[in-house]
Amino acid sequence: MPRSRVVRLAIGIGLIVGGTLGFLPVLGFWMIPLGLLVLSIDLAIVRRARRRMEVAWYRRTNGNGRRGNGNSAGAAPEAPAKPGGWQNSE
Repeated sequence: MPRSRVVRLAIGIGLIVGGTLGFLPVLGFWMIPLGLLVLSIDLAIVRRARRRMEVAWYRRTNGNGRRGNGNSAGAAPEAPAKPGGWQNSE
């Protein structure tokens, strides 16, 4: 990444504009997310949106969401109770 903020902004905007022309042979739609990633270094609004997407992706893939009972396919099974713990031993 270039150290100059102006150059980073120009690269990010250029990637997004090039990505909108993704139907052309040389350019591709892959340039849009890459341009947003470059812009997220300098622009707080893009950085916040990227962070929200990262957190949502993490919660979705790891079953750590706030909603629901937490029993998703990716959730780890509960550990068995230790002997001599809070349970009554007879």
